Amino acid sequence: MSDYRIEVDRGRCTGIGICESMRDDRFEVDDDGTLVIHDDVVDEDERAEIESIVLSCPASALKLATVVG
Repeated sequence: MSDYRIEVDRGRCTGIGICESMRDDRFEVDDDGTLVIHDDVVDEDERAEIESIVLSCPASALKLATVVG
């Protein structure tokens, strides 16, 4: 079983907050528009849901990367 990690490209993130609206326990946009990811490790059980959120980002600032090791 693989684990995954949520990564954010801060240069692309615009702070719109679609990710936050989909999972506010995992994503939070601060008052200054900076995205905070709470617990960036994703297990297989959550992979499909988080992948859907990643693909919903209009700025393509989110990525789900496989954890190696």
